[in-house]
Amino acid sequence: RSVYDDQPNAHQRFMEKLDACIRNHDREIEKMCNFHHQGFVDAITELLKVRADAEKLKVQVTDTNRRLQDAGKEVIAQTEEIIRCRVQQRNITTVVEKLQLCLPVLEMYSKLKEQMNVKRYYSALKTMEQLENLYLPRVSQYRFCQIMIENLPKLREEIKEISMSDLKDFLESIRKHSDRIGETAMKQAQQQKTFSTALQKQNNVNYGRNMHLGRSRILESKNEITLKRTFEEDDEHEEEVLTAQDLVDFSPVYRCLHIYSVLGDGEIFENYYRKQRRKQARLVLQPQSSMHETVEGYRRYFSQIVGFFVVEDHILHVTQGLVTRTYTDELWNMALSKIIAVLRTHSSYCSDPDLVLELKNLIVVFADTLQGYGFPVNRLFDLLFEIRDQYNETLLKKWSGLFRDIFEADNYSPIPVANEEEYKIVISKFPFQDPELDKQSFPKKLPMSQSVPQIYIQVKEFIYASLKFSESLHRSSTEIDDMLRKSTNLLLTRTLSSCLQNLIKKPHIGLTELVQIIINTTHLEQACKYLEDFISNITNISQVTVHTARLYGLSTFKDARHAAEGEIYTKLNQKIDEFIQIADYDWTMSESDGRASGYLMDLINFLRSTFQVFTHLPGKVAQTACMSACQHLSTSLMQMLLDSELKQISMGAIQQFNLDVIQCELFASSEPVPGFQGDTLQLAFIDLRQLLDLFMVWDWSTYLADYGQATSKYLRVNPSTALTLL
Repeated sequence: RSVYDDQPNAHQRFMEKLDACIRNHDREIEKMCNFHHQGFVDAITELLKVRADAEKLKVQVTDTNRRLQDAGKEVIAQTEEIIRCRVQQRNITTVVEKLQLCLPVLEMYSKLKEQMNVKRYYSALKTMEQLENLYLPRVSQYRFCQIMIENLPKLREEIKEISMSDLKDFLESIRKHSDRIGETAMKQAQQQKTFSTALQKQNNVNYGRNMHLGRSRILESKNEITLKRTFEEDDEHEEEVLTAQDLVDFSPVYRCLHIYSVLGDGEIFENYYRKQRRKQARLVLQPQSSMHETVEGYRRYFSQIVGFFVVEDHILHVTQGLVTRTYTDELWNMALSKIIAVLRTHSSYCSDPDLVLELKNLIVVFADTLQGYGFPVNRLFDLLFEIRDQYNETLLKKWSGLFRDIFEADNYSPIPVANEEEYKIVISKFPFQDPELDKQSFPKKLPMSQSVPQIYIQVKEFIYASLKFSESLHRSSTEIDDMLRKSTNLLLTRTLSSCLQNLIKKPHIGLTELVQIIINTTHLEQACKYLEDFISNITNISQVTVHTARLYGLSTFKDARHAAEGEIYTKLNQKIDEFIQIADYDWTMSESDGRASGYLMDLINFLRSTFQVFTHLPGKVAQTACMSACQHLSTSLMQMLLDSELKQISMGAIQQFNLDVIQCELFASSEPVPGFQGDTLQLAFIDLRQLLDLFMVWDWSTYLADYGQATSKYLRVNPSTALTLL
């Protein structure tokens, strides 16, 4: 440090001291070299001595190294082989470890392919799920795993498409088999109901005990046959009770539902299934245009509907969520409205009561079958009441034709019975009682004609036909009794009454026929109480019941009698007019023939024979007819006498006319119909008698003098009438 100080000569002194130090060190080095020089020389000398040995050693080492290298070549080769083997061993171990990871994946994928081939799609989806979640993540670094991962979604879509295709095939299959399913279900329901009904009738020993004897035997034998047949059918079908599963394979639905549920698309599947089934429901509910023509058309229609809802009910109970009770109820309500509209339309086309009855039976079986599956069917039974009214209308039309045929075939003469057996046959058909007739010996005649027992039998047959429809409607006996009485009332008051009125108006029905019709209606009227008893025995409802309706046959037959009576009066007058038309008076004759005109005698003979036929009529009817005929004859004769075209009459013609009137008065006084008091019938000709007496006696002074007095001899002679004749 001081070297760099600013002291004078400092640097030089430092250099001097440094040189002095160097000289000291050189002297020390020289001393040391001198000290070790001999040793160095000795060492070099020894080293030179060793040089030869070193050369020798080098040669030996080289030789040894050469020999060692030659010997080591084989070791190196063996070592390299060992290294290569150990590398292979390590690789094999690694490969085994990796294969142990990959083999389960490949086995599962192979299993997946096999499941796809044998169409076990649900198991295939489960296998895919295991592959994705458990196996593939372990070996995801390999390319084949990536290929598998890419293929799995495609396989899922393939499974969805295949299962959907199977579902479509299933939907098509149940559409084809729904009528068979429905037919089987309805047949089983009907067999069960028939068996129960037959067993109930067999046990009910009092059923129909008071019914008509012949009909009871028929029904009893029918019940036995039905029960026997039911037992036989039950034995036959006991071993083969078919269900929907026996007729249709439901596995495609289950598979598809499970598959879509596993894939997380369960809601899509449910919506698709319900949509397709709704479409099928609309197709099933669409009837054929000619369905109303045969009962088979209705049966096929009902079978398809029952089959459809049996399948839905089965799906409801064996799957969860695919079909719900709310969905089936909604579908049924829609279907029920459509069914009712279809039946209401098509049943209106039916004109055959047998077809309507078979339709009713089908509807009852249809309703009972679906009710057994839990569907509400009250509206169907309400519809049956509408169809029942239509059934009654078709029955009324049919029975109208039967009544017309009976009336046309009747000979309108009393029924002859030659012996007791014939009498019992008639009595078995018609409730006739007449103690006076019973006392008479055979052969004898019943007052009514052949149409009366036939009409009575047909009315009973109508009641049976009406009862057939009322059965199985789940109604009380009182309601059935009321229905039968109302329909019978319609038959009597409308159909039979109309047939009677038309019969009475027919031109070929003569007075004899009209008289017999009046007698027939009287006996039919009396038989109405037996019809009421008949209905009560069928329904087991007493007539004393407050709500029991009564038959209106009395008014029907009374109206028919009144119409027949009026027609008798009309036809009598027409016959009188026919005789009057053939009258041929010579109004200018100088004197009379001394006897009554031929036409008038024929007319009186006709009236006399006609009134003899009236002996079976009620007295009032015969008297009214006789009085009406006499009055009409009197009026017709008066009109003939006062005819405006008649310009001149001689006194001889007046005398001839007087002879004819005398014959009329004699006829009236002979009491052609019993029951007239005094000369009541003769009063019908009093106007003619007084007018003719006035002109025959020419008693004008008395007529003019007593005119207007109650005691006048010519009180009934009108001045204008007398003036016209004068």
